Amino acid sequence: MNTDITRAAAEGEMPAGPPAFRHFHEQLRDLKQLLLEMSERAESLVELAVDALLHRDDAKAEAVIIGDHRMDQLEVEVEQLAISLLALQQPMARDLRFIVSTIKISSDLERVGDHAVNIAQSALRLSQLRGDIVPSPEIEDMARRARRMLSDALDAFVRADGVLGRAVCAMDDQVDALNDSVFRIVITHVLEDPKAITAALELFLVSRNLERVADLATNVGEDAVYLAEGKQIKHNFEER
Repeated sequence: MNTDITRAAAEGEMPAGPPAFRHFHEQLRDLKQLLLEMSERAESLVELAVDALLHRDDAKAEAVIIGDHRMDQLEVEVEQLAISLLALQQPMARDLRFIVSTIKISSDLERVGDHAVNIAQSALRLSQLRGDIVPSPEIEDMARRARRMLSDALDAFVRADGVLGRAVCAMDDQVDALNDSVFRIVITHVLEDPKAITAALELFLVSRNLERVADLATNVGEDAVYLAEGKQIKHNFEER
């Protein structure tokens, strides 16, 4: 089936046509909706995990761990639907790029959920430590930027917006810089008070997980560029 209806699917329009054409379109729309649900849940899990850390809220941390199960289910649903479309519909052009990319993106979003769980687990461990341990403002900033990157990256993908996809990739440098700053802060705390090493290392683990979330959002931004422009920018490939 040689169609190019991904843009229409992303916009939620229902084109006229034979039943097989409409069914293909409906399945693409379902695939997009599953991916959007994954993205929204991933953002929510990261936000909830960081909130649990900042407020020492064990209940929220546990909710993140439980909520990750749905992310695992969604990844399987996306993969099954995408493979079915590839096998039965034989899509071409942008539709093919869209379907293949959804498999990659669902994997990246599932990993975002895993990183949120890691943050929640750090929050639980930190809540058991004595002393007034305050996460640095850089961690809050990293969380805010990583969530925005996730949101913008999925928006770029479903709209096939290469410009926005490239903008998301550019944001990653700012998160990397904040991660470096957290590392320096952690080292300073340990030098000043060796007893704080356990808490300091947990905070660095949180920072590292947020940096990985931004990296995964960057992957989605790169897929958005590939969908929109047919260009592979991962690892600076287009410059070769």
